This record gives sequence, C-alpha cells and structure tokens, in this order.
Amino acid sequence: MKIFCSRANPTTGSVEWLEEDEHYDYHQEIARSSYADMLHDKDRVFKPMADAAVKIVEKNGFSDKIKVINKHSTEVTVGPEGDMPCRANILVTELFDTELIGEGALPSYEHAHRHLVEENCEAVPHRATVYAQLVESGRMWSWNKLFPIHVQTSLGEQVIVPPVDVESCPGAPSVCDIQLNQVSPADFTVLSDVLPMFSIDFSKQVSSSAACHSRRFEPLTSGRAQVVLSWWDIEMDPEGKIKCTMAPFWAHSDPEEMQWRDHWMQCVYFLPQEEPVVQGSALYLVAHHDDYCVWYSLQRTSPEKNERVRQMRPVCDCQAHLLWNRPRFGEINDQDRTDRYVQALRTIFKANHLEDKINIIEKRPELLTNEDLQGRKVSLLLGEPFFTTSLLPWHNLYFWYVRTAVDQHLGPGAMVMPQAASLHAVVVEFRDLWRIRSPCGDCEGFDVHIMDDMIKRALDFRESREAEPHPLWEYPCRSLSEPWQILTFDFQQPVPLQPLCAEGTVELRRPGQSHAAVLWMEYHLTPECTLSTGLLEPADPEGGCCWNPHCKQAVYFFSPAPDPRALLGGPRTVSYAVEFHPDTGDIIMEFRHADTPD
Repeated sequence: MKIFCSRANPTTGSVEWLEEDEHYDYHQEIARSSYADMLHDKDRVFKPMADAAVKIVEKNGFSDKIKVINKHSTEVTVGPEGDMPCRANILVTELFDTELIGEGALPSYEHAHRHLVEENCEAVPHRATVYAQLVESGRMWSWNKLFPIHVQTSLGEQVIVPPVDVESCPGAPSVCDIQLNQVSPADFTVLSDVLPMFSIDFSKQVSSSAACHSRRFEPLTSGRAQVVLSWWDIEMDPEGKIKCTMAPFWAHSDPEEMQWRDHWMQCVYFLPQEEPVVQGSALYLVAHHDDYCVWYSLQRTSPEKNERVRQMRPVCDCQAHLLWNRPRFGEINDQDRTDRYVQALRTIFKANHLEDKINIIEKRPELLTNEDLQGRKVSLLLGEPFFTTSLLPWHNLYFWYVRTAVDQHLGPGAMVMPQAASLHAVVVEFRDLWRIRSPCGDCEGFDVHIMDDMIKRALDFRESREAEPHPLWEYPCRSLSEPWQILTFDFQQPVPLQPLCAEGTVELRRPGQSHAAVLWMEYHLTPECTLSTGLLEPADPEGGCCWNPHCKQAVYFFSPAPDPRALLGGPRTVSYAVEFHPDTGDIIMEFRHADTPD
C-alpha cells in the first residue's frame, strides 16, 4: 500500500504531495521523534510507544502484570467483555505539551474520570500548576508586531509605517514555545512577580470547558506590558514531595540542577496590544483557556466586575500572522538587516540611474510577459530569498529558479541581487541537543534497548539521515572546526543543468564530542555586503557560536555516535560529500568521521 506525504519543492516554492512507501512516515516519525530526549529526562513520567511497549514489558519480565492496550484512551472499553474488566483505581498518564493542555489533556482526563477510573482514584501526576510573569521585551514583541522601518535618504530620515490593520491585529492565536533560558535577561524587563495562575487536580473530575483565572498584582516597575512568560510544574504525589518543574533559571528553586528538556520548554504569549503599567498601581492578569489553548489578557478592574473578561480567543485578522511565523516578524524588524539591503540598493540604483525608473507589476515572476514590461528588458532583478514553504536553509534557492524563469526578460549585463549564495558548514559539539539522538539503554531500571534499536533502524532509512532544521540560538554549542564554504550558487547565471558537487575533509581543531555538522546559507547582495542565515561572527576562543536568531540552521547528526576518544584531544577529521541536484532543488549530503568504517 502507498501513502501520500507532503514536501516543500524548492524548484517551485510550493508544497507538493508525493507517493511514498507505506513505511515512510513511520520511519520519519521514529527517526525524528526525540523519544530518546524524553527518556533521558529523569524527572518525567512516560509511556513508551505502543508497538515497542509489549516487547519491553516482556523483556523485563512483567508480561503477567502489565497489559498493553493499543488504543486511544477514549476507545478503551470497561466490563466483562471489554479491554479492562473494571474501572481502574490508579491513573498514570503523560498528556502534556509545553502549554500543558495543547495535546488534549483536559478532554482526555475528563473522559477517563467519567468512563475509565474509580471516583477518588489516585493520579500520577497528581496536580499541575501554571505560572505566569508579565514582562516588557522589545525583542520578543518584535516577533508579533511590525515596527516602523527607518531609512536614511537624501531628504533625511524617512519612516515606513506598518499598515493600520497589522498594527491593531491581536496577533497569532498559537503559543510561541522556546528555550526561555537562552533569552538574555537584558532582553526583557520584569513587570510582575511570578504568579500562580491556575491548578488542575488530576485525581478529581476534570472539565474541558472554557474558563478564566485572574491574579491581582502590583507592577514592580513602570513600563509597557507586552509579553506574558509562562510555564508549569507537576506534583507527582498528593503531598507534593516529588516535583517536576519547567521554570526558567531565574524562577527555579535550584538553577544549578536544572534538567534540560526539548519536549517541554516555556511559553511566550503576546498581549493583544501593549499597555502602559505604573509601578504600584494594581492590575489583574487573566489566564483564559478552552479545551486546547491558553491566552492572556490584562485588566484594570476586578474580573468579577468586568463582564468582558470571558473574551474569545484572539485571532489574526490582518493575515500577516497567518503568512509569517514569529522568526520572520523578527527578521523584518531587524534594523541592521534592513540597513544592509538599503545600502546595497542605494549602490545599485545610483550606478544604474534607476532612482526615477521603478514601476510595480503585481504578478508572479514566472508569469511575466513582454507586454507587462512594455517590450523592454530588465536591467535589475532584485529579490529577498525568503519563502514561507522553506524548511531547510537551501530551500530558499527557489529564488534561483525564479531568476531562471525570467531569464528571457533580462537584458545584457543585467544585475541580479543577491548576486550569489553560498552553503557553509561547521562541526559542533552540542551542550544538550545531542540527547535527542542518544541511546537510552536503561530507564529507571527498565531495559529499553529494544526502542533504541528501533530508532537506530529508522535513522538508517533513506531520508531520515537528512539534515533537520533547528533554531540554534536556543541550543548552545561549541565549534570544533573552522567554518568552511562548501558550494557557491551564482545567481547571475541560470540554474545549471548539471549537479554541483563538493567533497573533502575538514580538521577538528578543538577537543570535544563532534555531534553534528551545522549548515547554513549566506547571501551576497553585493561583493561587499553579505547576509548570513547561520554564524553571525567568528567563534570565541572556546568555540562558542553566535547564530542568526531569525533563521533555523540545518543540523546533520553524525551516525554512529562520536568516538569518546575525541575528548582526549588528538587530531581528527570529518569527511563530507555534498551534491546539489538542479532538477529537484535537493541537496544530498553525507558527513562522517574520517576514521569511521563504511
């Protein structure tokens, strides 16, 4: 049986459906699921994948005590002929995401209490509490709103103001989940204490109905209320002696012993509009939720006196938040990036006397005709290599295909900007991200090698060995090699008919565990002006990396795992082979330790 899978096509800029083998999605899901990250989380209660659970239970000698029911909980039946002979007196679950309720925890618990468990059963976890903190943050606010753009011209500074409907839009309704510990404290001002917003007792009947919970507070300082930072903790036992918290370091009881996680992070919520707050003047922070989502509002009066508190979930009405993700908003608001484009444009316009010769044709480039151009040839082709369908850095090479599509309209010596692009790489050691690919072996006395082997087999399955996108500003790493350029793409010329290939070796100059090769694109607007989607500056003496916070970089994890001897220092090399296929827009690659056998 065949199945259909979606994939971004870099040659067309669109998402297409391809026919794949029936096991394709299974292998992709296992290879990139980060199950190992969950098992390495020593605080976490977990349920292994159903198809591996039976084998693990059998291997560990619990087949006569544990019955695996491979069903959604809402499909489980109770009774003499059912999946369970009677209602359970203990409810052990893990239904949480970074937002706590985003994976359907509330309706699942609600159903379980009504149909599957006894009244007053014990639940593990026993209770969850959601916390919030109000802050002012220009950086995070730039992920949700468009700022005015300042441009220096011959007439002085000109300001491009965002459209009114974008300015007044409440923004995207979905949570922004990030590794909040990687946001510098200098990037936000705390306006409130940490406020416990609401708790859920999982041992009692749970409701999935919409609700709101308010907390009165006095601002710690005056400022602009823009963002709510939120996280949760869970108490495993009724007495609350065993806790698992997602608190960031400044709110953590023991920052030195924090457990790194990538499956549960912290939440960033944006208020519909920024509001001025005055130190000491009481306000009410309100947490709203339905069965799957949480959102926040700020109220000046007590919620009991304000009938508008039970407001509907905010929804984008300007379309911009549906088109662009949060990093894209940040990228557009990056004044330094804008200045680079303006500088390159100013140089080109002056050199080609184009100041008063610009018309706008609202048409896709590949649909342009000679009539649209009034029989004239194009002397400057300008574009920004950003497309919403792009997942990996080189997917934005769709710009090159657009340039090729309009080649017939370009005049002799026409200038293209960006003029070229290049693919770069560096070998890194991750502080924590390596855990998502690390075998678990033994977890709380359970032998889970069966799952490790299943993941390893999945990683060997075709495209599961491809690079995967990660925003590396959230995942600290050290460079073990110097960055190097792998391929160059000349936008002054059409896409070539033959593949572009590169292979070689790179020396690891710093000791450490070489976990992965990181790849990114650099766009050369002019010979003097380059924009990087990866490293923004040379690594520090210890190898610390500064990554573009608006872009995801491509991470190619080494397989097998790096040799522990790398920690001893000693020269080591990594070999690579990279090939760009112009017919599909794909980049096929392989990186391996040079002393790793085939």
